[in-house]
Amino acid sequence: MLSIILGLMGGLGLFLFGMDLMGGALEEAAGAKMRSILEFFTKTPIRGILIGTLFTAIIQSSSATTVMVVSFVNSGLMNLFQATGVIMGANIGTTATSLLISLNLSDFAPAIVMAGVVMALFVKDTRVRRAGKIILGFGFLFMGMSMMSGSMSVLKESPKVAEIMSSMENPFLALLLGIVVTAVLQSSSASIGIIQLLALQGLLDIPICLFMILGCNIGASVPPLLAGLNGKRDAKRASLIYLIFNVLGAVFMFVVISLALTPITGFLETISGHQMSRAVAAANVLIKVVSVLVLAPFTKQIVGLTDLLVRKEPQVEQKQEFELRYIGKGAVFSPATAVLAVKREMERMGNLAIGNLQRAMEALLSLDEMEIEEVYRVEKQIDFLSHEITSYLVEINQTALPQEDKKSIAAFFHVVNDLERIGDHAENVADDAKTRIERNVEFSAQARWELSDMREAVIKTVTYALDMFVNDNFAHMQEILDLEDTVDAMERELQQSHIDRLTRGECTAAAGMMFSDLISGLERVADHAINIAFSLTEEPEHSGSAAQQVV
Repeated sequence: MLSIILGLMGGLGLFLFGMDLMGGALEEAAGAKMRSILEFFTKTPIRGILIGTLFTAIIQSSSATTVMVVSFVNSGLMNLFQATGVIMGANIGTTATSLLISLNLSDFAPAIVMAGVVMALFVKDTRVRRAGKIILGFGFLFMGMSMMSGSMSVLKESPKVAEIMSSMENPFLALLLGIVVTAVLQSSSASIGIIQLLALQGLLDIPICLFMILGCNIGASVPPLLAGLNGKRDAKRASLIYLIFNVLGAVFMFVVISLALTPITGFLETISGHQMSRAVAAANVLIKVVSVLVLAPFTKQIVGLTDLLVRKEPQVEQKQEFELRYIGKGAVFSPATAVLAVKREMERMGNLAIGNLQRAMEALLSLDEMEIEEVYRVEKQIDFLSHEITSYLVEINQTALPQEDKKSIAAFFHVVNDLERIGDHAENVADDAKTRIERNVEFSAQARWELSDMREAVIKTVTYALDMFVNDNFAHMQEILDLEDTVDAMERELQQSHIDRLTRGECTAAAGMMFSDLISGLERVADHAINIAFSLTEEPEHSGSAAQQVV
């Protein structure tokens, strides 16, 4: 008996490892491309269903797809109506695994594993190595199935086991068992694969398999629920949509199956050629497709129900100063969306830096002491974000990110540094404002006008640059280059202008030195903006000299 249990455990372990290896490699290979598809082609629930089906069929995990969708919602990149369509599609796409299992390729598993090992270990090409991991996972999956099948065939010979399994006629007990097993394994594909093996060995009849599949569908909601637990309200609602959909679908199909058990069973056996594993796979497809067809028209109602079930976040007058909104412990992590989430946090940091530079320049001219103190307060927040984002980038760089995203991480480190340096320039301006107050330093009307003019050009450059980086928006690319050239020219002209004023005795030496430092600092901010704008792309040739990495 011990050898049978060990065989089952070992087979299940291989199966789960194979699924994880295959799904992880597929997600790493296709994550960035599929993410783009999710972003742009989920405008309607129908499109969302189609894309969710395709994506999940590729990565072999509805849980991974749903966690990705929850992270999209958490980052504000997808609304709940779009998410609902993808979640429904994910339920259909996950049936691809059971259909693969029904092909019964166990006899070829050793050869598949060997082919995967050769490709993953002995070939230098990254794409071939990644394909090797996918094939290796595929082989492990079927080797695990073979091991479990061998152990179950021995169990079948035991009269006691056969009696226990044949006595399982209670639909509610079968439903509960499916929920528990799937919740523990955190994989509906794995639990349905086990059901296929049990049915293949004659230990389970098709009718009871139908009710167990319904339980598996509900149990599959556990990983997304756990993922959305610490997310924002909409992320919690997105994860709850998955549970509501599966529960409502299970209830509807439970009633349908109970009322028409014999016709449904006969239909499944006929289309599967009376091969039990294929019959279970067909049942899985039938249940999920019918559930989607029935519930898709009620998308608005399902989304509305989550609004009632998830308590609204209390309104606070001021958010905490030092907080992360899109990354970190309180956010939803998915390798395929980690880079998008960190981009959103960097966008927030960038907007704080731009706003603080604007505030500092206004405080310099108005000498508003409260605004000066606000600059220092916001600068602490920018420093906090810089440290946390950098730490997060180091952390996610160790995970299985999509290959295209890994290439972006190095650039992200530079962008965080550029944003932090812009924040430092704002602090320097605030220091100058304090010095003006303490030492009674006055600027001429001409100097004040020139500073305002240059400030506007620099702020515009940084704003466009941040938009280009975050949103891949190249609409203002040439304008960014032209603005940077303009700022360089202004810096040269204004330096000469202030020397002329000094020569004519129109300003003091202290004011002149401060003015010179200010316009030099603003010119460096524009250089940081160029670094940010072209961090993920090559800078085209333009009339001015190419900007260098500024530190």
